[in-house]
Amino acid sequence: MTSAPAPLPVLVRPTKRRDFPGIISLCERVYSGRPWREDQLESHLKVFPEGQLVAIDPGTNRIVGMAASLIVLWDDYDMDVDWKGITDSGMFTNHDPEGHTLYGAEVMTDPSLRRRGIGKALYAARRDLARRLKLLRIRAGARLRGYHQYADRMSPDEYVTKIVKGEIIDPTLTFQLRQRFRVIAVVEDYLERDPESLGYAAVIEWVNHEVAKKRDYAERPRRFLPEGKQ
Repeated sequence: MTSAPAPLPVLVRPTKRRDFPGIISLCERVYSGRPWREDQLESHLKVFPEGQLVAIDPGTNRIVGMAASLIVLWDDYDMDVDWKGITDSGMFTNHDPEGHTLYGAEVMTDPSLRRRGIGKALYAARRDLARRLKLLRIRAGARLRGYHQYADRMSPDEYVTKIVKGEIIDPTLTFQLRQRFRVIAVVEDYLERDPESLGYAAVIEWVNHEVAKKRDYAERPRRFLPEGKQ
């Protein structure tokens, strides 16, 4: 059994315009030619600069991770809203500072540095942001990266249930569950033309216990709640 690689002591800081080339380069390594456009990144900084983060390798000063978020009033959206709908086609111009949900539109890390703690650092910074802004929760769509390997023998709901129970591992969702998120729904057509997820995603949620009330917990869907949890 091989040991996990040593964590990379990255610096997570707000995104700057000078970071755009590095972010686009990172996107190209992650998505094989489907990068964020500069006009989208510019829009993110214009509408919600606090929600845009980069992870920097202090040894090389290279961007090795990024996170992009916006605030939404969740009541304005259906649970099965797709990525384009919840992000205004990636422009974030639907950002609503009066909302109570931080929506995680993107988290990515350098493929050559996986399992080095970069994703954990970005998720921790995003939770800190939600606490600082006194937001109720973080929600996101977790694309089911491994579903194409199981689609011939189980439904997306069955796939997610097995991940929640720890019976199988999904490269994205398993990690997010370890970051204290829980699944509240499974939706189709979240992403277009994604051969790995076949368009399916799990809607995930982290609740800010510093501001949540009893009714907020009572309203949470329990369909994918792990056994023994309330």
